[in-house]
Amino acid sequence: MENINILVEKELRDILKKYDYPRSAILPMLHFIQKKYGSISKKDVEIIADLIGINPTEIESVLSFYSMFNTGSSAKYIIYACSNISCEFKGAGEIITFLENRLHIKVGQTTGDGKFALRTVECLAACSHSPVIQINDIYYEHMTIEKMEKIISEMEK
Repeated sequence: MENINILVEKELRDILKKYDYPRSAILPMLHFIQKKYGSISKKDVEIIADLIGINPTEIESVLSFYSMFNTGSSAKYIIYACSNISCEFKGAGEIITFLENRLHIKVGQTTGDGKFALRTVECLAACSHSPVIQINDIYYEHMTIEKMEKIISEMEK
């Protein structure tokens, strides 16, 4: 499904005008699209690349590098579980297994009702607060299975 319409394309052009170097607008443009639609489609990538004057693969490399961009699921809650060694030492693996069992999905999948998507990321840059889970834009630090259960239960309501 195509996300970008004429009004949104105008907004993207306005973002682009703020930068002397067009490539500097990539992240702000991607953030704008994601905030507006919840995810970034292949067509969005093509339009942004065309506006900036670069190959779409350059936008795709940015999307694959940063875990905060969603190119798949448009779940209401996207759960990012840090799987780095600091988090792993403090129980991230058990929390990920708990989430898979609790939500009846595997990492990379979305629940049938579209409410939750589960992803792992290499690092959420909060090692001193590990294990860390990010749900949409909110960080949850020093996570335990008990805390995770409470959060999921609240979100299910």
